[in-house]
Amino acid sequence: MTYDTIIFDQREHIARITLNRPDRLNSFTRQMHSELQQALDEAADARVIILTGAGRGFCAGQDLNDRAVAPGQAVDLGETVEESWNPLIRRLSDMPQPVIARVNGVAAGAGANIALACDVVVAARSARFIQSFSALGLIPDSGGSWHLPRLVGQARALGLALTGEPLLADKAAEWGLIWKAVEDDQLDAEVDALATRLASLPPLGLAAIKQLVRTSWSRTLDQELDIQRDEMRRLGFTEDYREGVAAFLEKRTPSFQGR
Repeated sequence: MTYDTIIFDQREHIARITLNRPDRLNSFTRQMHSELQQALDEAADARVIILTGAGRGFCAGQDLNDRAVAPGQAVDLGETVEESWNPLIRRLSDMPQPVIARVNGVAAGAGANIALACDVVVAARSARFIQSFSALGLIPDSGGSWHLPRLVGQARALGLALTGEPLLADKAAEWGLIWKAVEDDQLDAEVDALATRLASLPPLGLAAIKQLVRTSWSRTLDQELDIQRDEMRRLGFTEDYREGVAAFLEKRTPSFQGR
């Protein structure tokens, strides 16, 4: 499939999706939303998905020019959120594959919250995360007000959201907002190694881990223990589990098929 606003590349079990509007810091238009959803469809058979941005930024969120609204004119932002941003955040959360955000530069507004909606965030040390909503009289949409307090706690979430101050990647990692910050020239090697490692693991098990962790907020400990029992039973009967045990005992590299 041919795209205008993204670059899609899939090799073996790893799909890489690059937001490709570098002149606009990869800010989103309706077309980019549509193409990204199509790319995620195309990546359905990948075991790992990498999401990143072209040029010097990861994503600056919504392209305000795309709405074609005159200065001072009213616009239904809820419609934009419901039509485009909410489906994307839900999609990233619900996909069975691990999704890695490769944050190569500034991630602002909804662009920052797209990264936080991914499963693992690896950022270049020069990258910054900015909750830029308060300056426009808005709230952290695209899952921001949900992810922020769960990742860094209420005090830091409020500080980030109310002030809009940029958070450097090192501090983001220290606070637990992201998985890891690495030197800029090591970003590709780090992300590629992580994606390769995840792609080599049993995909059914990874999907179960993602699903359990992401939904655990809504359950009690007793409910979680019951689900853990059920999932261990289900996964214990898979071919991949048998292959993993056999490979361990035979001291060889396992070959997982997702069955």
